[in-house]
Amino acid sequence: MHGQNYEEFILGVSGFLTAYYVFIAIMNAVAALYLWQSGRAKPLFRFPIVGFMVSTAHIWVIVTAIFLMLGAGATNGGASVLSLSTSTRDLIDSWMNPITYSLGTLGILSVVFVARKFFVKPIVAWSLLNLSLLFMGLSMTDMEFAAIVMKPDNVPIVAMIYLLGYFTWLGAYRAVQNDERIARGEQPLESLDNEKVLVWPDLVYTELICMIVVTAILLLWGVGLMAPLEEPASTVQTPNPSKAPWYFLGLQEMLVYYDPWMAGVVLPSLIVGGLMAIPFIDFNPKGNGYYTIAERKFAYCTFQFGFLVLWVTLIVMGTFLRGPNWNFFGFYETWDQHKVQALNNVDLSQYFWVNLLQMGRPKAPDGSSTAMTVVYIAVRESPGILLLLFYFVGGPPAMVIYNKFFRQLFLRMGFMRYMVLSNLILLMGLLPLKMVARWVVNLKYFISIPEYFLNF
Repeated sequence: MHGQNYEEFILGVSGFLTAYYVFIAIMNAVAALYLWQSGRAKPLFRFPIVGFMVSTAHIWVIVTAIFLMLGAGATNGGASVLSLSTSTRDLIDSWMNPITYSLGTLGILSVVFVARKFFVKPIVAWSLLNLSLLFMGLSMTDMEFAAIVMKPDNVPIVAMIYLLGYFTWLGAYRAVQNDERIARGEQPLESLDNEKVLVWPDLVYTELICMIVVTAILLLWGVGLMAPLEEPASTVQTPNPSKAPWYFLGLQEMLVYYDPWMAGVVLPSLIVGGLMAIPFIDFNPKGNGYYTIAERKFAYCTFQFGFLVLWVTLIVMGTFLRGPNWNFFGFYETWDQHKVQALNNVDLSQYFWVNLLQMGRPKAPDGSSTAMTVVYIAVRESPGILLLLFYFVGGPPAMVIYNKFFRQLFLRMGFMRYMVLSNLILLMGLLPLKMVARWVVNLKYFISIPEYFLNF
């Protein structure tokens, strides 16, 4: 899309936006028809004079009409008026930075979890879906936003974000239903539908239908989108930004805060090891075979924090918000390769010896033996070493002493299983702690030993 003027861009995107808004209108019309025919439309209010009862089905009919009007307005280059104002886009870009994005995501997910009984309501979830699709459509009239979102590499990632949202909502919706049923002394929904299902024909037919649908989607995808092929690789020219495949962008984002050995080897190994350890450390017999949150709050929150906050949000950040030189850009900001962000990252040892004690960092005299050099390095990095020892050695007992929940876990799990769990939690928490330390005090490393290429 670069090289086009805005008028040419709008003419090129108008057809897509027309089809986009019409598709959303059809989606809402189907929802209204389903609610009306199934009798699931809930009454909202009654007009006092005519006595007409307005239900949720009528609301989605109105939404259908609105999106049809948007689709009609987007034709023949009219999409330029269906866009966010420049001041709104500038305001969003001014607020977008790694701190706002990460803490904002955590805050939103926390609110959704606390008020999950409200957010899992179908009418609320469907309203949020429509608002997100409307925001997407209004943003598509921005050249920079469209260039990123409509890039063939990124189109499936946008689709996967919506799929992830749907399945996360579905699991929470069923869990809230089961929690309410269990509180009333009833069985979970899964216990009511325990009839044996035969592989043939039930499962085979379902898999066959899914296979046909996926094949059709892949055919349409292959015809409608150009293959994201680049020019042959060159040893004299490196792509900027040089990004890993989308499923590794979370690891690439971790490289901003950790050395490659930590972000690329240790942390992924801990993720795999932690998943393998779940059957060993899980002692709760509840929640097996049915959705629930109330009976497994700690496990649910821990997994969702690790998966959504520390993995998915990093992938989204690396895909849509990291540009040339791995700088952070807003949704509507131009990816300027000459953008320079002044960074003055400082090691913890420098904070301690230079800034706090006003003295130089310990350094082995020239010609010192290897053993003497190691001693000086240990003294120099002693603040970071002691801090991490206090974190990992003192953390597990402190959690037991000062927190009733972890005290009960320790009593039920025993020493070994509790130590595995607590250290996995502490290691998981080290990533957001390092991110916050980088943002707040420009901390580079807790321990920096460049002499042996070891930094932490």
